[in-house]
Amino acid sequence: MSDTLLSPDEPAPFTVVNPEGASPFLLICDHAGKRIPRRLGTLGLPPAEIDRHIGWDIGALPVAEQLSELLDATLISQTWSRLVIDCNRPPAAVSSIPLVSEATDIPGNQGLSAAQKRARQQEIFTPYHEEIRRILAQRRLRGQATCIISVHSFTPVYLDIPRPWHIGLLYHRLPAYPQALLAQLNAQHHWVVGDNQPYSVSDETDYAIPQHAEKNGYPSVAIEIRQDLITEAEGQTAWAQALAPLLQAAWQNYRKEHDGLSA
Repeated sequence: MSDTLLSPDEPAPFTVVNPEGASPFLLICDHAGKRIPRRLGTLGLPPAEIDRHIGWDIGALPVAEQLSELLDATLISQTWSRLVIDCNRPPAAVSSIPLVSEATDIPGNQGLSAAQKRARQQEIFTPYHEEIRRILAQRRLRGQATCIISVHSFTPVYLDIPRPWHIGLLYHRLPAYPQALLAQLNAQHHWVVGDNQPYSVSDETDYAIPQHAEKNGYPSVAIEIRQDLITEAEGQTAWAQALAPLLQAAWQNYRKEHDGLSA
């Protein structure tokens, strides 16, 4: 039996929106989709499990799509469920192809051969990240400034522990732009804002920001919005409209501080 994962008629591992966007912001959405390749069935899970937060970042893609439109920004989003392979985990990480997510066993990820793991990486993970690299190279060639915004969402309760934050900013080696955005968010006095909460970025647990932003010196931040706030279209639109001007204001302040520029 072939170890090829995706059939020719199945969707590509990524979607690109507004590839010629003039904005300095490059939006990525690592956990946008919840599709499972046909060959994997349901990974042994009932649909309700795939639909919840372990299967994807609920509400993240609609927010990212609206930010793309509001900011004239390119967006690259991932098609397949993070349960198949997590596109924001280093392939060597245990959580790359999770055996357990939160408290749920993933039967279809048990006992995989090296070839089966490699197929998931080669057909989903690698093309998605190669597309990000290709777009970054194009932007460098045309001299376009770049600030990478990784759009995520998080569950309000994890392992029975409530999370108080409405939104969190995650970062590691390059704190300047996240701190500028943090100041903008806190100045609104609307939200409980997490500073490297409910997660933080590290080389061991994250791929996109360390590999695409930090290694290339691009300012960046991962934005985490609580899922109950963006499950419905009204909340998705409200958050996109609130965040777009704050992202821009933070960028202007960042440029003034670091480049002596006004935009």
